[in-house]
Amino acid sequence: MSFLINDALADGAAAATQHQASGTSTLIFLIATFVLFYFVMIRPQSKRAKEHRKMVSTLTQGDEVVTNGGILGRISKLDESFVTLEIAQGIEMKVQRPAIANAVPKGTIDSQ
Repeated sequence: MSFLINDALADGAAAATQHQASGTSTLIFLIATFVLFYFVMIRPQSKRAKEHRKMVSTLTQGDEVVTNGGILGRISKLDESFVTLEIAQGIEMKVQRPAIANAVPKGTIDSQ
């Protein structure tokens, strides 16, 4: 229970040593927390973002994709920052490249 409530010590040198040790343990706790957050949250998120950027950069005409809004379509035209999707026979829509969520296997649209 002494880690929640500091002990009252009569000796000033002992109190200063304990206070310094408490500061060191706080610093170690903060560093350990940051390392834990890095491996649990930051690293996996940056890895997913890297994979998404790679997928978006390798898109080609004819690929079948799903947008973030859930729209399934086939890529008919590619631009530097936009993709034109054919979502039905003769119906096209233009979306930004980052709005592409996933590339799906070819033939997915035909099976629907």
